[in-house]
Amino acid sequence: MPPRNAKFLTATSAIAFMLLPAPLLAQEAQAEPEAAKKSDDDFHSDNSIVVTAPYFERLDFLAGTSALSGEELAENSRGQIGDILTGLPGVSATSFSPGASRPVLRGFQGNRVAVLTDGIGNIDVSNTSADHAVTIDALTTDRIEVLRGPAVLLFGGQASGGAVNIIDKRIPRKIPEEAIHIDALAGFSTAADEYSVGGSVDVPLTSRLVVHVDGSYRDSSDLRTGGFVLAPALRAERLEFAAEEREEGNIGEAEEAEELAALRGEIPNSAVRTWTFGGGFAFIDNGGNLGASFNIYDTLYGVPARPGAGHHHEEGEEEEAPVTIDLRQYRYDFRGGLNLGGGFFDKLNLRAGYADYEHIEFEGDEVGTRFLSQGIEGRAELVQAERNGWKGASGIQFQVRDFEAIGAEAFVPKNTANQFGVFTLQEFALGGFEIEAALRYDRANLKAQSIAADRSFSNMSAALGLSWAAGDFKFGANVSRTGRAPSAEELFSNGPHIATQAFEIGDVTLNSERSWNGEIYARFDTSGAEFTATLFANRFSNFIYENATGAEEDELPVFQYFQDKARVWGVEIQGSARVAEIGTTQIVVDGVADYVHANITGIGAAPRIPPLRLLGGVELQNGNFDIRGEVEWSDSQNRVATFETPTDSFTLVNASASWRPWGEARNIALLFAVNNIFDVTARRAASFTKDFVPLSGRDFRVTARFSF
Repeated sequence: MPPRNAKFLTATSAIAFMLLPAPLLAQEAQAEPEAAKKSDDDFHSDNSIVVTAPYFERLDFLAGTSALSGEELAENSRGQIGDILTGLPGVSATSFSPGASRPVLRGFQGNRVAVLTDGIGNIDVSNTSADHAVTIDALTTDRIEVLRGPAVLLFGGQASGGAVNIIDKRIPRKIPEEAIHIDALAGFSTAADEYSVGGSVDVPLTSRLVVHVDGSYRDSSDLRTGGFVLAPALRAERLEFAAEEREEGNIGEAEEAEELAALRGEIPNSAVRTWTFGGGFAFIDNGGNLGASFNIYDTLYGVPARPGAGHHHEEGEEEEAPVTIDLRQYRYDFRGGLNLGGGFFDKLNLRAGYADYEHIEFEGDEVGTRFLSQGIEGRAELVQAERNGWKGASGIQFQVRDFEAIGAEAFVPKNTANQFGVFTLQEFALGGFEIEAALRYDRANLKAQSIAADRSFSNMSAALGLSWAAGDFKFGANVSRTGRAPSAEELFSNGPHIATQAFEIGDVTLNSERSWNGEIYARFDTSGAEFTATLFANRFSNFIYENATGAEEDELPVFQYFQDKARVWGVEIQGSARVAEIGTTQIVVDGVADYVHANITGIGAAPRIPPLRLLGGVELQNGNFDIRGEVEWSDSQNRVATFETPTDSFTLVNASASWRPWGEARNIALLFAVNNIFDVTARRAASFTKDFVPLSGRDFRVTARFSF
């Protein structure tokens, strides 16, 4: 379900932020933004959205920025972060399976979209392949920020397509007023018989020291869907195969293919079980803050089989067994801030994280391939004191990752990746105008010794932005030149991957991906209405993409990385308005529209691009209850890459209600929703598995949220 108020923030100074250091949190309780103090229950959000960037307090500077928190986040809670955010403008999801779904921003996915925890990388391997889960559970998440467009490069040179920043409370940000502060969330949904529960406890030990503990558990069965599991073209292919097998006298194979073509109502091998545990502490006073945390993410999920695809078995070996992924990550985090007490620099901010990651791809009960990753990321920034309308920040960032896949089907060789960046951002305010300028330099080195590959890349990025405010209107434009080094998977892949059921081939000769990017945007914002419109364009040289070749290797379809020029443009529109007020009840209408057009020069359409999408809703809002109905229409996608199948249009009708028994002043809410009321079959064009993993059918959900 999309956010109930259709809250959005589109902006005025996006491009300047694009090379900012990663967001860091308020440095002490006394420095909390005033907007955050308006609601002290950690539960209900108001109309202000607070940014976690180092020295700016509000997100409404940023073009294409959205956020979910509080009741809205609880209503949208799903097992994977990609499926939580699809109601926001410009956002789709990979939807590989219920256990693995990553955000797709403005048509970009994979290594172009950064998924972050409190401003630094999530340090998992979800960006290496669509079948790998994101190691974040919304049950213990406090807030999610989504940035699209040039502004996202504040998170580093690799996040050229967008960034999703997950804010948890494992390193506390403030000292609770209560002796014990508890947040809890529990829910049940019918589409997969999913049970979920999560909670956290914060305890102040002294007036300056607070400790935190949290945990979550989620368990679901195979996902039910609203029709045939296989898409029409794939069903026809299976029936044609069955007819051929019958003619040749292979009755068993024919019946198996016919049974698969007739499969409907439930996606086999799509169950998920996930648990998390974490704890941390923070020391907070007027001089700054210092804190650390530790957490475990553990999940076991099925990978639905691609019909007609398999990997090679020797004669006498058994047929394909279901593929499951068993994943665990241990993560350690550190955050610190020091108030420098005046002078040219006002604050020093530090942030670092280390993760030890492993997942095993099982074929039935047998170990197929083990994926091991150890990584560390850190950054330091000096924030300037504001003087005469001039402010800025400068800093450094580094990332190190050791990656190894072990097994007969390890499609990526053992490799190491080291990245280093240095940046500065400066902003000047001149009356109603704001001007921003930024520079960033990134250096990346990637090695795979087993194939004698050693590549280094240097990229310089620059940005310039201008915005102008006039009454309730705000207008802006920005332009940037950015660069992204190819990833290890894009360079070194060469082998069968059982989870994606594809033979993946990289290109060790790939060059850095560079692009010119531009946006123009307008925003209207009053107490009764909001409207934003953004037009963006990207002109790539050396655009890196993965596409099917039509060949087979080891009885698997071959997917290979290529590099060509590309052009991407799109539009995002979002608005909401209060159209009536009856006593204490307000009637609000809202809508979202987004579209992306991506073309590879001399080739045609880029693969897996979301089509035109329209979403509209009507909501009754009251202090004790909200009731909402909405319709989402997604157009068919017929602009597809070679060997990619088209995607049919679909319409989803959803309804929801929230009840706060003691009003907004109390911290208890019950949320009820029914999604896909008419049980239609829907598939995401951005999904690698769309032809055999449709979206959920009719789904009744009930959620309870507590904060006290």
